[in-house]
Order: sequence, then structure tokens, then C-alpha cells
Amino acid sequence: MKENKSHSYTGFEIAIVGISGKFPEANNMQQFWSNIANGKNSVVEFNDEELIEAGENKNRIGDDNYVKFGSFLDNKKYFDSAFFDYNPSEAELMNPQIRIFHECCWHALEDSGYNNGKLYNQKIGLFAGSSSGTNWAVHSFIKNGQKQLIDDFNAQLLTSVSHLSSMIAYKLNLNGPVMFLQTACSSSLAAVHEASNSLLLGECKMALAGGVTINNYSKKGYLYQEGMIQSIDGHCRPFDHRASGTVFGEGAGVVVLKRLQDALDDNDHIYAVIKGSGLNNDGNNKIGYTAPSIRGQVEVITKAIKNAKISPESVGYIEAHGTGTVLGDPIE
Repeated sequence: MKENKSHSYTGFEIAIVGISGKFPEANNMQQFWSNIANGKNSVVEFNDEELIEAGENKNRIGDDNYVKFGSFLDNKKYFDSAFFDYNPSEAELMNPQIRIFHECCWHALEDSGYNNGKLYNQKIGLFAGSSSGTNWAVHSFIKNGQKQLIDDFNAQLLTSVSHLSSMIAYKLNLNGPVMFLQTACSSSLAAVHEASNSLLLGECKMALAGGVTINNYSKKGYLYQEGMIQSIDGHCRPFDHRASGTVFGEGAGVVVLKRLQDALDDNDHIYAVIKGSGLNNDGNNKIGYTAPSIRGQVEVITKAIKNAKISPESVGYIEAHGTGTVLGDPIE
């Protein structure tokens, strides 16, 4: 939510002082904002030759319900392993989500004007989520079994996304609270919420929060299924009469957070201020496990507004989930 009127400080505000990201057709935040400003659609259509060359099944492509659209990162296979003190064998086995999140955390700290805390004697926390990465873990297990690049124990650490936060904290010398979260589609926002709470509790002076999703392929469509979440035509149209679903994609994003008063005292560049946030769960108060709940959304929005100590009338802009699904849009 974006507030359109100024309010007095409560002491619980969180400032965003650094940001970084990698998105389809945008290797940094500047390119990302430029794409948004210019109305660029980064969901692309693939032809049959591209899909077959990328390893897609020819019979699957010929299915009438196969949608030849996708949204993927460029250059995701590259990683400056020496910069982060990994040897080539370790980098080869490391889950690409962990690789890219290393880079985004470093760039976010650079953007904030800080390093990893050594010079400032500050505790910096890290809160992050990612996709499961099961396919990569299997792929790396087979590769390491064939080549024996490194020992099995360290191979497991490098391929498992559950070690993403703690591994990066080790390499960047972040000595605040470190947490890997998995709340499905809300993981990044949950990470920001938990990071904010950690700052307010005084567990750390700064916190990095965000998420990443990377696949093992770059040119692959999907089979449309009526009633499921993916779009029938490869386009995502939230709150539109043509909406039929979403298009999954790749990306990574990190924000650097501080208590607002600390950011003001330190003369930081402040991108935005988080006045308050809320977190909840629907339980079984909905028609299905993956369905949203009207009551649950009302409760969490009410909680966020109450925590922010603002009036609902002051809210001038609302950003929704944006999936463009037949079920989700009406509920929101």
C-alpha cells in the first residue's frame, strides 16, 4: 500500500535504503524500471525450433493446450566464483538460485552505501526465500557422482536452497539473524516482514530481505489446464475481463532495511518507508488449499493498517497479487 498523506512518525517505521534485482530482460534495477516506464512486456513467445533445441518434448509442443510463452533471466549460468571465494567445482554444483542471490545481496549493500559491516561494527541480518530447487539438486547429485568434483557433504550444502541465507551470511560476514523462509508465493514479503521485526527488536542494525526463483531451463512453455493458475494465451491480465491466469517467471530481488530513525541519523538515501505490515494464514477457511480467503485478506490488511497507525482513507494506491486468475481476482 502507498500512502498519499504525510503522518507523524511512530518509531516503528522501516526505511528501505538499498535495493537490487535481476529480472527477465533486466539485469539491474535501472533496466527494470525503464522496462516498466516504457510498458515493455518481458514475457516472450518461443518458436518450435527454439523449444526443441532447448530440450522440450516435440509431442508436448504439438499439444493444442501447449502455450509457447515464458519469462526467464539472461546470463543466469554465469557466476564470479572467485569474487565470493568459491572454487570452480563448487560453483558448478551450486544451485543457481544461491549464486544469483549472492550477487543481489552484494549489489544491494553497495547500493545502500555500506559494505558487509566490518567497517561499521553493525550486525546485519539476512532473511530470504526461494523456490524448491529439487531438479537442480538431482542434476548436481548425478553430476558429482560422475565426476566427484567435491565431497558429498559439501555438495549437499551447495545444492540445497535451505542453506541459501546462512551460506551467503558466511561469505559476506553478516553476523545478525539469518533465516531461510518458505511461504510459497509470499516468501519475499514474509522475509521483509520478519526482517522488519528483527530490526524493531534490536536484533540487528541493518537487514537484507528478498527472494529468488530460477529454473533449470530458459526456453520452455507449459500445458494450459482449465481451472488452474496458468494463462491460456501466455498473457497475464489482472482485473481484466480477458484474464485467464498468470505466467510463471524467474527473478531475484533484495532490499536493505534499517529503522527509519537510524537511516535519518545516518543520512542514508531512503527509497521508501514501510509504515507497518501484517502476516497471517487462512487455515482451512477457504474453498481449497491454494485458494485465497476473503476473510483472511481482510484481517491481514486490517492488521497492517492498525500496525502502521494510519487511517484507511489515507491509502491512495493498492498493489494486488497480480496473477490475473478467474478465482483470485474477484476475491481480491
